[in-house]
Amino acid sequence: MLNDQVTFRRLTAGTLLIVAPLLQAVAVVVDPGTWGDDREAVSFGADPALAQTQSVLYHWSWMLMAVAVIGLMHLTRRRATVLGHVSGVLTVIGYLQLSGLLLTDPVEWWLGQRYAPEEAQRILDEMMNLPGVVFGFQLPWMFLGFIGLPLLTVAVWRAGFVGWWVPLLVAAGYLGGFLVPYGPGTVPFWTAPVAALGWTGLKILRMGDDAWASCYRAAAVSPVPESSPR
Repeated sequence: MLNDQVTFRRLTAGTLLIVAPLLQAVAVVVDPGTWGDDREAVSFGADPALAQTQSVLYHWSWMLMAVAVIGLMHLTRRRATVLGHVSGVLTVIGYLQLSGLLLTDPVEWWLGQRYAPEEAQRILDEMMNLPGVVFGFQLPWMFLGFIGLPLLTVAVWRAGFVGWWVPLLVAAGYLGGFLVPYGPGTVPFWTAPVAALGWTGLKILRMGDDAWASCYRAAAVSPVPESSPR
């Protein structure tokens, strides 16, 4: 399989579209900050094991989603190509950027173990509000993934691969999650895209290599001139 570009890329894209959003849904459920004190220095300190588990789950969810997005872009090679390219690039950058921000989780937990919650938050805010951190790691990059992925699923719908409900459910889940504070209300929003993206991934797994390869443009092959006899 590793030496077969069609099979490997199709199976990778399909599998990761199932796994990546599922890991994120599990992460928001096990995150102590979802159910406990909204000050993570406190909630993480209450259950350090789950705090570290949710960080790892988010990290791998967002890293794997960045890879899965490349597979979604493949489906827009013939139609909605411009939208697929623009939204795909935004999504990859956004998800990789989100993963990098998770390094603040152990810092926040460490501060919470050694300082009062207010002091821990003050120190963390001073660190995170440095201009290099804000504009290099946070704004606007951290939002690009959650904006780009719904747009990319719109491109995949325009390409005729999925129904209209897929981009609708992905947008409702990831963009709707911004309407509520991070907590129990986030769980149903971030769980909803699991169905839409998982179904898309399953469809890719079932489509077969020939259908996947048909997304490529047919190469124009010039006939090789015959050698003149000597």
